[in-house]
Amino acid sequence: MKLQLAMDVLTVEDALELSGKVAEYVDIIELGTPLVKNAGLSAVTAIKEAHPDKIVFADLKTMDAGELEADIAFTAGADLVTVLGVADDSTIAGAIKAGKAHGKGVVVDLIGVDDKAARAREVTDLGAEFVEFHAGLDEQAQDGYDLDTLLTAGKEAGVAFSVAGGVKLATLKDVQASGADVAVVGGGIYSADDPAHAAKELRAAIS
Repeated sequence: MKLQLAMDVLTVEDALELSGKVAEYVDIIELGTPLVKNAGLSAVTAIKEAHPDKIVFADLKTMDAGELEADIAFTAGADLVTVLGVADDSTIAGAIKAGKAHGKGVVVDLIGVDDKAARAREVTDLGAEFVEFHAGLDEQAQDGYDLDTLLTAGKEAGVAFSVAGGVKLATLKDVQASGADVAVVGGGIYSADDPAHAAKELRAAIS
């Protein structure tokens, strides 16, 4: 199982500082949507130049103009981009077309999708690299939120998937047991007193 760092910071400087501390322990470095919106795709270029051996993930959450938006991000240095699962199939297919042209991949984010398992199978058939079973920060803050809901849907889908939604050291074993290909950790790393130590612990737990 790969470990993905989700950087929900707002500046290129903060992203470079954080990624520099933890890169040796993670496989995928994700530029969160707020970072991409605030700093632009130059942030993607900066991270890829700083960490050319890592998979750089631009969390665009594209909803329309899939081919165009994906092409721009791939040109900037992204290895993976996200398209929302609630987008039209043509939008997802367009992004995947751009990915093939660049030799890169598209991840379909299932945030907001009701039947996540069914949609995961549909978008995998379209050519998605993998799907992300994702509960956003707002959903995680609600009473009754349970990561197990995502893990159960991931198991049911039977396709390559990642899990993002409050994953941390205490829940990593459950994520791994679900068969997830990628564990996405944000606050569990960047909010830690020592992000490098937190990432190292997560890496050791996976290994």
